[in-house]
Amino acid sequence: MYVLNTWYVAAWSTEVTRQPVRRVICEQPVVLFRTSRDKPVALVDRCAHRAFPLSAGRTIGDSIECGYHGFTYGADGACTKVPAQSTIPERARVASYPLHEKDGWVWIWMGAPEDADPADIPDTHWMVDPGWATVTHSVHFKCRAELIHDNLLDLTHESFLHKTTVGDDYIYEHGITVEVEGNVVNVDRLMPSVEAPPLYAETMGISGNYDRFHCTEFFVPNLHVLHSGITGEGQPREEGYLIKVLNGITPIDEHNSWYYYAFSRNFAVENTEATEQLKGGLATVLQEDADALEAQEQGMQTRPAGEFDVLIAQDGGVAKARRILAALLRAEAKATSEKAPASVTAGAR
Repeated sequence: MYVLNTWYVAAWSTEVTRQPVRRVICEQPVVLFRTSRDKPVALVDRCAHRAFPLSAGRTIGDSIECGYHGFTYGADGACTKVPAQSTIPERARVASYPLHEKDGWVWIWMGAPEDADPADIPDTHWMVDPGWATVTHSVHFKCRAELIHDNLLDLTHESFLHKTTVGDDYIYEHGITVEVEGNVVNVDRLMPSVEAPPLYAETMGISGNYDRFHCTEFFVPNLHVLHSGITGEGQPREEGYLIKVLNGITPIDEHNSWYYYAFSRNFAVENTEATEQLKGGLATVLQEDADALEAQEQGMQTRPAGEFDVLIAQDGGVAKARRILAALLRAEAKATSEKAPASVTAGAR
């Protein structure tokens, strides 16, 4: 169901404080908090004593205290105190998850802790670069993560779903090129000599024809970086109005996902009015996506077995990303099977 040996966005850095906060990631309840030294910690949100959520407790020093019977756990998940007795049961501990804080996001590794390497986290530096201005949003999407991935890899939907903000008919009139390198899928679309969409034209203060481009870089299965922008006709992309749209997609369960969104721009950086316009316009875009994908999720749940998507040329990136995701899931299932004790494997047969 989920790739676990990967980094997912667990929260914005500002959301993780001394006050415990609960997240459900890949169906696993997690409690996030900071130690007295400001280090972020992630533990299973379930006390070893009676399965009470630790997120309903409080932090004490570098530990978290269960709000039911006072069992206290350190940052490594080991129980350090049982108020009702002096001895601590050997099994009194909860699992901890590797975390890494980067560019305003707190990333969590849900798989084997020994495989967690922060170097695998994609580049998102634009969110904290002073040369760029950033607008952020967090939205609970009532759909499986795969639908969000498909949505971001096939941006022809902008022509129909986002007409008043970033859409135009010319988007679907131009084809794409798709490249794959390892577990990264790139879907590039150039739209030469077109008008800027309403939301961009207003904040950029431009009119007339420009070259517009989209390049979605999907780090399967956790992050999409959309390299987008408007540049003079026939001019290099890097010389234009540039936009980096960072989309952290984190599965909650089979039918729900967290969408952590950042829109970074290299134009009108100090213009607070432009920032507010973008904040409102992009909130509209995200809500339109959320509504559409919720409706699609409902359609998926009622679709008869054996009925599948009808893919077209514009879905080239979607098809390649699905193959990579399926391969990652197969590899993890195989590794899990190989690690299982012989008695368990025999019983499964």
